[in-house]
Amino acid sequence: MTPSQNLRVLVGYDGSPSAVTAIEAAARLVPSAEATVVHLWEPAFTSPQLRQRLAGRASGLEQLGVLLEEESRAEAARVAGNGVALAGAAGWTAEPLLVRSYGGTGYQFARAAEEGGADLVVVGSRGLTGLKAVMGSVSELVVHVSPVPVLVVPHPLTTVEWAAAASGPVVVGTDGSAGAAGTIAAVDALFPDRERLLVAVEEPAEGPGPGAPDGAELITVPRHGRPGSERATAAALADFAADRGAGVLAVGSRGISMGRELLLGSVAREVLHCAHRPVLIVPSAREA
Repeated sequence: MTPSQNLRVLVGYDGSPSAVTAIEAAARLVPSAEATVVHLWEPAFTSPQLRQRLAGRASGLEQLGVLLEEESRAEAARVAGNGVALAGAAGWTAEPLLVRSYGGTGYQFARAAEEGGADLVVVGSRGLTGLKAVMGSVSELVVHVSPVPVLVVPHPLTTVEWAAAASGPVVVGTDGSAGAAGTIAAVDALFPDRERLLVAVEEPAEGPGPGAPDGAELITVPRHGRPGSERATAAALADFAADRGAGVLAVGSRGISMGRELLLGSVAREVLHCAHRPVLIVPSAREA
């Protein structure tokens, strides 16, 4: 991507309120993007109402299956079209992409991002917490496996958070590592017109924290809670982002498996669960 090119955004849309919020908030954060609105769909084989309505037109089970597939695809196209219209109204140039799902939704999003050359993936989060969030969050799975940065937009957003999405700074959590440097570079590319605040969370009574990149100011905030606690680190970052009216809180993932699958660091996971504003997760570089 060069400065003269619009960002290429892949956004998931299923017609839910959280998906609507994701598009509207992301369009405020990344205006003038070229968006691909992805709708993952499955045939409605388990819908007794639809089966009953189509049964009279089918000569047998095989044809009934074909009709269910056709009706499901048509409904998926309608939903994706609504997402394209919403993205267009928000200021994006958008086109639909229908992907037939066979399970593994997060992996299919990641593959679509890689194949489409996306610069950013946008997904909505229903704001789940606790065990339900850990076990059932599609957005977290997308973050785990996406080869490009993922913007997770929680639902709902308050009026203060909507205003922050329009003009607030980008808060970047940093620890001085190579991964943090990659996160800073991604933020500069994705949000070139936003103020950037680099923040390090320090342990109580610890020595000097990580240094800031050349020409940048580093802000340090104290960690509250048990030393070494990832939850305390995430809470400190989230609190700072809220205090500064941040439009986005950006952190890096960490850890790379031998199978080239990205593993989400625990701080990043906790940030997703406690930051009540859009969160950008930037993957670490993959190993060969």
